[in-house]
Amino acid sequence: MTGVLTVPPRVRPAARRDTLITVVALLVVWEIGARLLAGSFVLAAPSEIVVALIQNAGLLSRALLVTGQAALLGFLIGNLAAVALAGFAVVVPASERVITAVALVVFCLPLVATGPVLRVLLGPGDAPQVVLAALAVFYTTMIPLLVGLRAAPAGWFDLVRSYGRGEFAALRYVRARASLPYLIAGLQIAAPAAFLGAMVGEFTGAESGLGVLTIRASRDLDIELTWALATVATVVSVLAYALIGAIGRRFVTERPPLILAPLRPRLGRRERVRSAVATSIAVVVVIVALWWGGILLTGLSPFFARTPVDVIRILAGADDGGEVRGVLLAALGETAALAGAGYIAGLVLGAGMAVLLTLAPRAGAVSMPVAIALRAVPIVTTAPLVVLLLGRGPVGAIALVAIMVFFPTLVACLEGLRQAPGQALDVMRSYGAPDRVQLVRVRLPAMLPAFFAAARMSVPAAVLAVTVVEWLALGTGIGAAMALAASRSGYDLLAAAVVVVTALSALGYAAVGAIETRVLRIYAPEQVG
Repeated sequence: MTGVLTVPPRVRPAARRDTLITVVALLVVWEIGARLLAGSFVLAAPSEIVVALIQNAGLLSRALLVTGQAALLGFLIGNLAAVALAGFAVVVPASERVITAVALVVFCLPLVATGPVLRVLLGPGDAPQVVLAALAVFYTTMIPLLVGLRAAPAGWFDLVRSYGRGEFAALRYVRARASLPYLIAGLQIAAPAAFLGAMVGEFTGAESGLGVLTIRASRDLDIELTWALATVATVVSVLAYALIGAIGRRFVTERPPLILAPLRPRLGRRERVRSAVATSIAVVVVIVALWWGGILLTGLSPFFARTPVDVIRILAGADDGGEVRGVLLAALGETAALAGAGYIAGLVLGAGMAVLLTLAPRAGAVSMPVAIALRAVPIVTTAPLVVLLLGRGPVGAIALVAIMVFFPTLVACLEGLRQAPGQALDVMRSYGAPDRVQLVRVRLPAMLPAFFAAARMSVPAAVLAVTVVEWLALGTGIGAAMALAASRSGYDLLAAAVVVVTALSALGYAAVGAIETRVLRIYAPEQVG
């Protein structure tokens, strides 16, 4: 039994007042903190940011237009691709594992490596920013959407079949309707990601945009302008999040249904092994075809392009006596430990905050803008501040990774909790069950599909986040090794590192998926194929 994601209820005047009070209090604390840290070149006061915004209004508006256009185009392309892939996977169930696995691999490609390659292939225009923005959003929309496309009572599908209609009719009349709240939640998560993706794309050599200005301001130690740029990115992301939520409230008005689905029989051990092997072979074939075919079609120079055979030889140490492999193995343990700790912290904080906000709804109007701001501020801005506060070590890196995982987990879990089946809640209330009992017996089971969707989305996000943190702040781990290799034309190390990072994400994803299957087979069998 589970529910469907939806958007939060309208904010009441009392909640607006609480939000205003909280924002003012945060601004006061921020102002005091910035004054205390004066001369550290990591934090600008709100008053200084306002002055910088006014003084650079023209420059910022032109840069915002450039970045906003790339982010919007990437947002549209990425989400259209997500909808198309999710729809195809549901209509042709045998393709779902291959589609999600290939999508995972594409999403896992480190920005440190893909940014320069896209810049070489697509030139100095906006195309690399658009592609990176699309890559930043398609996976985070596709995974919740796949959950939503299955979140309908079995009786609805029986009714469609009783009229002699097939999977396309079920997709149009049942699945699309049931998945709309999930799609809204996915789009809300994707909005800040698209803007951030476009800015990161500009870090790789664009001629204009907020990302270019951020790099210049950071290089010149212009902290006021750096935080003014971060403020612009945050405001845009918050407005996009709110706009998508407002649109969702216009279309999602029904109470979530009570989903009763038959428990599907488990395949035998031999059948499960055969299915896993077949899926793995299909995924490898598709990835190798895309990899090798992409090199041939684009005509990439062998100077920096590495084929699958090249990477196998590099990892085997056939040409360098295992030097590259030794560097990667030494860095892999540190990267995996930081990513795992930050991932778990972000999941726990996100899910825990969602539960607290469900028990105290007025607090949601206060905390959500702060959560969006944490996700929207570019990591190139937050990394120095976190390092200053928590030190240039594992604690700061874990905190930054947790921030990246926290927001999608919070949004997904909050919406899942609020979409507990209305009929079940009515029964509980009729017996006088307190909110905590309703939470444990109805809302938490309803949240599980959304929680695991967020957990799967967050695995590659955590790995990518830790590589960026290692690149920008720590100077150690696989992220730093990739950045150093790119600057020194060490393309053997760079190619092998990309494969290792992708494999690390895939292993984490598979582990979460195995746990998800066991849990949802009990609480949400409609989600288990």
